[in-house]
Amino acid sequence: MPLRGPDVARHPVRRVEARADHVLQPGSYPASVPAVAQVLRDGLDLAPGVTFLVGENGSGKSTLVEAVAVAFGLSPEGGSTHSRHSTRATESPLSDALQLVRGPGASKWGFFLRAETMHGWYSYIEDHPRTTGDADVAFHEMSHGESFLAVLESRFTGRGFFCLDEPEAALSFSSTLGLVATLQRVVARGGQVLCATHSPVLAAMPGARILEAGPWGLRESAWDDLEVVDHWRRYLAEPWAYLRHLQDD
Repeated sequence: MPLRGPDVARHPVRRVEARADHVLQPGSYPASVPAVAQVLRDGLDLAPGVTFLVGENGSGKSTLVEAVAVAFGLSPEGGSTHSRHSTRATESPLSDALQLVRGPGASKWGFFLRAETMHGWYSYIEDHPRTTGDADVAFHEMSHGESFLAVLESRFTGRGFFCLDEPEAALSFSSTLGLVATLQRVVARGGQVLCATHSPVLAAMPGARILEAGPWGLRESAWDDLEVVDHWRRYLAEPWAYLRHLQDD
């Protein structure tokens, strides 16, 4: 059954679906990943506000976010629609197999925030200052977490399409709450967000749509029913119940 969301006709990406002529073979990577196979088979309608992809490592959530970002016209290493930062091409071929159904008249502006490649993007920005001549943010002079928050404040504006891959990696608990507030402002301005995350704090954002990735593919989930939420509850209630198994190993 297709994963269909509300009417998002005025938003940048209404739907993600497979190209009729794509050459990815069933059983080959990344089509072998259940979540990817489901999108190739059934397509995926994105929520008008925020869609979170939540799941274990290897479940396909980051692969999907990367492919959608590239299909939208963003660099797989992060940045805006005007940044073509690239060091080494390691992305999967999934973006070539996807087509995006865009909202008529919707913004073509976007930004891809990818945790592990942002340091290189900061250098790219220093080497390619804005064509307006405005001074840019000195990202390299900040801590890792501070620079992430500065990217959010300076780039996550307007009615664009914003992709994030595990942004909580650089953020403290309080800063993750700040990210939730930023995403709420993005939605209030008419922006659209697709985010892969492990964070139960981030996934608890009011009004967000949550899709849980796993061996089943993708399934719509309530926050209370997420496996990651259950694990964190159990761990915080009795951490040694988990840690003693590591000692036994």
